[in-house]
Amino acid sequence: MSAAMNGSLPICSSYEALCDQFSWSIPEMFNIADAICDRWAADEERVAITFEDPDKQIHQFTYRRLQRDANRLANLFASLGLARGDRVTVCLPQRPECAISHIACFKSGIVSCLASVLFGEEALKHRINGSRSRLCIVDADNYAKIEGIFDQCPSLEHIVVVGEVDADLPLGFYAATRELSDEWVNVATRAEEPAWINYTSGTTGLPKGVVMPHRAVLGNVSAFEYLFDYFPQPGDVLWSQADWAWVAGFADIFLVGTFHGCRIVSTSMKGFDPVEGFRILSDHKVTVSLLTPTMLKLMREASARVETDKVQLRVVLSGGEAVGAELASWADEHFNLTINEGFGQSECNGMIGSNPKLMSVRHGSLGKPTPGAVCAIIDEDGNEVADGERGNIAIQRPHPAMFLYYLDDPEATSAKFSGNWMLTGDIGSRDTEGYFWFHGRSDDVITSSGYRIGPTEIEDVLLSSPAVKIVAVVGVPDEQRTELIKAVVVLAEGEQPSDELTASLKALVRNKLARHEVPHIIEYADSLPMTATGKILRRELRG
Repeated sequence: MSAAMNGSLPICSSYEALCDQFSWSIPEMFNIADAICDRWAADEERVAITFEDPDKQIHQFTYRRLQRDANRLANLFASLGLARGDRVTVCLPQRPECAISHIACFKSGIVSCLASVLFGEEALKHRINGSRSRLCIVDADNYAKIEGIFDQCPSLEHIVVVGEVDADLPLGFYAATRELSDEWVNVATRAEEPAWINYTSGTTGLPKGVVMPHRAVLGNVSAFEYLFDYFPQPGDVLWSQADWAWVAGFADIFLVGTFHGCRIVSTSMKGFDPVEGFRILSDHKVTVSLLTPTMLKLMREASARVETDKVQLRVVLSGGEAVGAELASWADEHFNLTINEGFGQSECNGMIGSNPKLMSVRHGSLGKPTPGAVCAIIDEDGNEVADGERGNIAIQRPHPAMFLYYLDDPEATSAKFSGNWMLTGDIGSRDTEGYFWFHGRSDDVITSSGYRIGPTEIEDVLLSSPAVKIVAVVGVPDEQRTELIKAVVVLAEGEQPSDELTASLKALVRNKLARHEVPHIIEYADSLPMTATGKILRRELRG
């Protein structure tokens, strides 16, 4: 097996030793399907996906079955005239047919486009038309959305449906492929060739199509071997509620798990239910999971109502928002583990993170660059700043996990870089020991009375109050101060808004941070608007 296909990190006793010994091995020719499916298919008993359907029935899909079904689907693509470089939109929930669809695209040299079943018609139309997809694969529950926009999508020629629908237009996922050959010769793709398109989360505007190459899997796998504490370990089973239409679920769980021939649990959970989360972890003996801080907070609240002693997790990776000391302490008590924090984005995943086997974990910190990643804090001119100073978190190119370009948007692609630095758009700092710290999105930075204020520190202080369940801090326009600081607070169970509580929360920030960081406005809400990946949509709170 080639070094690229093996993907294993050197076993080292320290972070510094690992970085010294690590090097990339990226071949010129590489097809994701060979790495995540075909090389495991010779073992006909090896389970790839354990699917728990809405009725809690369990379905086991082996790697051999994934290969055969993907080969049949690739033959269907060919019979419909689809060819290398074409695009196919995959709008399916977390289930085996979603994996099969992407694998079939990789095998064919077709670019798969990720679309969440949570999307409405406008969001789906934006992705189908933007990618000029010729075919869409969708489940029966969401077929009506695609049917409703079919005439508004000029490139769209075919719809393939998983499940039964009362319509003549679509092809059945299994009915249309059942009689086709289960043999297929994978297209010999270059490592630099486009493989899939994911979209930015939309926290800062209209989502942009992020074109990812086949080589991105290799960059991603090395990062998550590190972030998942030397993954894989014997018996590892992965699960996350993260949708496979988003980079967290698709790249971090599906691609990383199958690259190593591990078993992945997929479920039909709609929205995150913490009680169900505990049950899934226990019933399926999950050892590796990706859970956002919001999910972990909900699980913490639910932990008194469920049995937690059967959970067999060895690693939890979290990201998207800061993990505070209180949440970390709860995870240590209930799961007997240290939460690993990871930092990345659609354009380059797994850039920075922590691994307690190799370093002292500092909760609140993003950690250190993953092996092979060169990261820095740079100023507006593209120069590195001194340790302790704030600037844009950036990663140096080339990096195998880095995107190729934004779809049909060369200006945005160019603006994403400053010289050889890819700008994340996140404000951070690096301390003298090399740990990176997140201070907020560059567009989340609040300018008030001449101060530039990151929301994260204020949120962390407010979260230290037992009255606060979740909070988001944003800036709102003000003629005198430029912006006022507004905190939108979701209270813990049993708490009620009051003038006394508002005053105590302001005093907490004043005492722990500074007078100029005290929120001018504190509002109370039942919930916060979030993306499907669990990130707070701050722009919706600024109104």
